[in-house]
Amino acid sequence: MANWPSDDVFFPICTPLIKQWEGLKLTPYLDSVGVPTIGWGTIRYPDGKAVTMHDPEITQEYAETCLRFEMKSKSAGLSHALTRMPTTHQAGAMLSLTYNIGLPAFQTSTVLRKFNLGDIQGAADAFLMWNKGRVDGELVVIAGLTNRRNAERTFFLTADA
Repeated sequence: MANWPSDDVFFPICTPLIKQWEGLKLTPYLDSVGVPTIGWGTIRYPDGKAVTMHDPEITQEYAETCLRFEMKSKSAGLSHALTRMPTTHQAGAMLSLTYNIGLPAFQTSTVLRKFNLGDIQGAADAFLMWNKGRVDGELVVIAGLTNRRNAERTFFLTADA
């Protein structure tokens, strides 16, 4: 396990990235692959209950609580998967990807494998592999995911100030 940046260090720079691509909806909606979602991409509340299309509207404050809970949970999982110390931007980009695809998928990803091998360019390019989703049982390229992966790749390659 590598040292992992403090949440206080990289959450402020990666939260806007996650929020930009997740978008905020205070009532339940179906995401691009049909999963009930609320807030900024929340599919499970902090109590573990899955979001349903029958859930009541939430406040923006509760959406922030859900976002922070998910970020902390996924950040903890990421810290155990890495064998190298990421930069703040690398950590933020990997957290954004993990927020979207889930920790189990990230743990088997080429992004993680290449990063741990020290192949930073290869890890950056591997973000672009995660632009598909299952729609009606078929794996298809989703334009919004392509755009998000390009933004995460750019963020990953951004030098820390």
